[in-house]
Amino acid sequence: MLKPLKLEQIAPLSARKDVSQIAVENFLMTVQYNETLDAALENLMRDAASYGWNAATIKAIRAGIHLAAKV
Repeated sequence: MLKPLKLEQIAPLSARKDVSQIAVENFLMTVQYNETLDAALENLMRDAASYGWNAATIKAIRAGIHLAAKV
């Protein structure tokens, strides 16, 4: 189970260069609803393909997912 992230944890990820701030914030504010780390990563790749997210956005979200798995 992933833990919810606080806005203070998400903000540095969404402020990274070339990321879609709204994509990072929206995905990571609900990351705890993924049952497993693998499910969250699969969801990320599905959403990235659907919405055409760039590599920087995917990398930032992936970092947030891993953070939620550790918290």
